[in-house]
Amino acid sequence: MPRIELINVSKRWGNFVAVDHLNMVIEDREFVTLLGPSGCGKTTTLRMIAGLETPTEGKIIIGDQVVFDSESGINVSPAKRDVGFLFQNYALWPHMTVWKNISFGLENLKWPRDKIQARVVEVMKMLKIEEFKDRYPAELSGGQQQRVAIARTLAPEPKVLFMDEPLSNLDAKLRGEMRTELKRLHSDTNSTFVYVTHDQLEAMTLATRVCLIDKGILQQYDPPLYVYNRPNNLFVADFVGNPTMNFIEATASKVNGKECELEFLGIRVKYTGEKDISLTDEKVVIGIRPEFLPIKEGGAIHGLAYSTLPAGMETTVKIKIGEEILSSVVFGSIDYDVDEKITFDIVGNGIVLFDATTKNQVTLGSVQVIK
Repeated sequence: MPRIELINVSKRWGNFVAVDHLNMVIEDREFVTLLGPSGCGKTTTLRMIAGLETPTEGKIIIGDQVVFDSESGINVSPAKRDVGFLFQNYALWPHMTVWKNISFGLENLKWPRDKIQARVVEVMKMLKIEEFKDRYPAELSGGQQQRVAIARTLAPEPKVLFMDEPLSNLDAKLRGEMRTELKRLHSDTNSTFVYVTHDQLEAMTLATRVCLIDKGILQQYDPPLYVYNRPNNLFVADFVGNPTMNFIEATASKVNGKECELEFLGIRVKYTGEKDISLTDEKVVIGIRPEFLPIKEGGAIHGLAYSTLPAGMETTVKIKIGEEILSSVVFGSIDYDVDEKITFDIVGNGIVLFDATTKNQVTLGSVQVIK
């Protein structure tokens, strides 16, 4: 399986920049998700790697082959890039059986009949769709159709499998099941997967690395838990996580090396970062994940229960403190009356300090309330 490298790849239509000087490397056998809001450039990026869209400039290398180079005039056709593409609508032939849908592409590639037979049986067994071989797409559920589409895409043994929001047409339960199957499939096939989604839960649960894009610009490219715990900037922190991170405007003072004092929501805290704190001015933003705001008796911070949202295994509690509404996640099922007085703390060493001017992360650290 090949390594994929994008070097200063851009795509423009007139004055509109869809992808802006993107540099990234997808290593052999990785599962990379291209994540971001609608219109951010993720599908355009996928299509440029696959050869379905021509970049305005830059260079794309798959394995040891340069498949696109704007300076040299190289632009290898999609058919010669040895990649598979799974579309959002599956694009199955309605008049062909499952078996025929899978074998059709191999027949066009002039595979020997015995090899086609063996390969179709192999991918059907891998996707657990042997019993549907004589059915037509209209006789299958959405999840079954999706498996057939994956089997058809994997049949020619492509070096890379590209997927453009393949689960978006499925209901929530089936999406969860298919995430499990896709992650297992990636392990079983030892293939390189590149997957487009706007669903941050899909990106977090499936990927070995998440490529987060906004307005055509790469914001962060790291393993999912690293993105979650160490967001590069406010956009990343806000986009990843549900409930989203709490953002609180604060004023910094007495900055000295790794320590400073912060004032926000009428309280003062000592903040200790893991590296020296460098700010453009005293205005900062504190980012606190909901799990770092535990509700407990005798907590140092007082607030009111604005709303309680039990979901069975965990409960999201909206806490009002002053004019701000904060989110706290509590394990288990609990409930609070509206405007019930509660106390909570800020715990852990994953409290993110952002520069309010640049919007970039300054450091991670912990806080201690000053009584």
